[in-house]
Amino acid sequence: MTATRLVYRHRWPVRVMHWINVVCLFVLLGSGLQIFNAHPALYWGERSDPGKAVLSLQGGTDAQGDPRGTTHIGKHAFDTTGVLGASKVNGEWRSRGFPSWATIPGPGWLAMGRRWHFFFAWLFVANGIAYVTWSLLSRHLAKDLVPTRRDWRGIGRSIVDHLRFRHPHGEEAVRYNVLQRLAYLVAIFVFGGGIVLMGIAMSPRMDAVLHWLVDLVGGRQSARTIHFIIATAFVAFVLVHVFEVLVSGPLNQLRGMITGWYRISEDKETTRHD
Repeated sequence: MTATRLVYRHRWPVRVMHWINVVCLFVLLGSGLQIFNAHPALYWGERSDPGKAVLSLQGGTDAQGDPRGTTHIGKHAFDTTGVLGASKVNGEWRSRGFPSWATIPGPGWLAMGRRWHFFFAWLFVANGIAYVTWSLLSRHLAKDLVPTRRDWRGIGRSIVDHLRFRHPHGEEAVRYNVLQRLAYLVAIFVFGGGIVLMGIAMSPRMDAVLHWLVDLVGGRQSARTIHFIIATAFVAFVLVHVFEVLVSGPLNQLRGMITGWYRISEDKETTRHD
C-alpha cells in the first residue's frame, strides 16, 4: 500500500530560467541552421578551403537527373537526399544544407536569421549569468548540483538503474541523482560556456579583444566547427532529457517544472511513523 503527497521540488527562479532556456535553445538551433545553410560546410583552421572540409552538405543531381543530397564527412560520402543537402521547399527540390522545417525564421531569410540568433544568444548569456549567480548565492549549486561522496559511491548503481529504466521513488525522487548532477554541470559550464566562447571567437568584432581565444582553438573556422559540435551535443542532451521525462512520468515532471510541486509515492506505514 502506498500513499502520495506533493513536495515543493523546484523553486521559482529555477523554473523561470529553465523555460527561458527552452525558448532560447529552440530559436538558437533553428536560426543557427539558417545561418549554416548560407555555407553548409565546416573546416579546421583559419581559412575555408573547399577541398579540406571536415563536413559538407551538398546538393545536385544523379546520373538520371534526379535530385541528390550528399553529406560528406572527411573522405566519406553518404546519400541524405530529402533531409541533408537536397530537400523540398514548397513542393520543389532545392539544394540546401538543412531542410526548411528545421530553420528559423524561414527557408532562406539569412539576415533575419542572424538577427534572431544574436538576440537570443545574448538572452541565453544573460539568463546563464543570472542562473549561475543565483545558484551560488542560494547555494543551489552546492546543495543540488555538485555531487557528494554518497553520490560518487552510488554512481554504478545509478547507471544500472538508468539502463533498466528504474527511477527513484519517495524522497529519493526529490533530489537529483549523480548522473543528473553531472549532466547538468556539463550542460551549464562545458556546453553553455563553450558554445558562447566559440560564438564570440567567430565574431570579427571581437577578434581585436580576444584574439588569443581564436589562436587557442586554431582559427575562426575551427571555432565555427567547435560551435557546431557543441550545438549537436546540446541537441543530444535535450533529447535524452526529454526521453527521461517521458519514461519517468511526464505529467508529474511538467507539473514540477511549471508549478514547483512534485508528487511522490511512499509507503503508508512509513507515513504513519513520520
